[in-house]
Amino acid sequence: MPSARSLRPLTVPAGPRAATALPALRRALDGQGDALLPLAPDQDAAPVLRAMGAEDPLAPGEDDPADPTALVIATSGSTGTPKGVLLPASALRASAEATHRRLGGPGHWLLAMPAHHVAGIQVLVRSLLAGTRLEAVDGSAGFRPDRFAEAARRGLAAEGRHYTALVPTQLRRLLDDADGLAALREFDAVLLGGAATPPALRERALAAGVRITTTYGMSETSGGCVYDGLPLDGVRVHVEESADGSGPVSLTGPVLARGYRGRPDSAAFRDGWFRTGDLGRRAGDRLEILGRADDVIITGGVNVAPVLVERLLAEHPAVREVCVLGVEDPEWGQAVLAAVVPADPADPPAPEELRALVRERAGAPSAPKRIEFLAELPLRGPGKPDRRALRATLGR
Repeated sequence: MPSARSLRPLTVPAGPRAATALPALRRALDGQGDALLPLAPDQDAAPVLRAMGAEDPLAPGEDDPADPTALVIATSGSTGTPKGVLLPASALRASAEATHRRLGGPGHWLLAMPAHHVAGIQVLVRSLLAGTRLEAVDGSAGFRPDRFAEAARRGLAAEGRHYTALVPTQLRRLLDDADGLAALREFDAVLLGGAATPPALRERALAAGVRITTTYGMSETSGGCVYDGLPLDGVRVHVEESADGSGPVSLTGPVLARGYRGRPDSAAFRDGWFRTGDLGRRAGDRLEILGRADDVIITGGVNVAPVLVERLLAEHPAVREVCVLGVEDPEWGQAVLAAVVPADPADPPAPEELRALVRERAGAPSAPKRIEFLAELPLRGPGKPDRRALRATLGR
């Protein structure tokens, strides 16, 4: 009987040096050695290792000799409670191969985001399976369009198809930069995920000639598994529809994780399905995500989906970015608060103009009772607005 495998940290350098992690990642995908826990180069590993139980071997149900657990992705999600997502080699491979089929075949990948998150790790996995050279953006000074354009020029010189993956904030910066946009147009596909994509941003990118594909997924599904609203090969989507057609979203398929490290009884994984905690609805044959179920704002007895308000506000030309959340209110229970990053900090839009825009399209309960202008939104993970941080600073 084979001995139980352990969990070993893998520090993934930022930028071009991320390629140094490829040999270890290849061994993990081949089932050789221990399962790997990807970490950022500047991350304090000790608390993460403790939370993931790195001193203990993988327990029964957390590994399988026929399909070894290759990676354990540490993610705090929206709750802040650390969880270790157990990803078997087969799930990572299935995700990468399905992505290549959807995009038109294997190609050259440009890494533009931190590689210790699942979206970045999958760029490395796709590059490995494609047998192509990985290029990466130098992010030592933060994400800069000129650095992206420089890395893109190196990668685009190779023959074949070319892909990259971005979060909406990165896309917005590239659209605002002539060199960044010129480079972006050369890619055969640009995966866009990590956070909700405002329709206005998507339309702007498409109009500029950028071939974007919006993705939906999470660490528990080996990254994005629904592209432009349609599931990848083998992935199935279930929406537990309520009277208005929306409801909790569940996912299943070959990309699914085994579960959580040290949490064999997690209610999120049941009967081969993962309950995402997101709300969604069908739009024809496509899936539309309405945001986290626990982010829904109940104001005066009316349910308000923050993502729908965000989409409306993002259509205003003077709004660069926006995050909507509920804060305690003595009269309404919760009040709708919009944190807005103006396109021009010196000339922010009139709050009443923004309220009217939402009121006319979504009704009075959805109109923000508070609007706060910020220089930038706090982010977590690969690029999601940090609602907890905003609530802590603005929820007074």
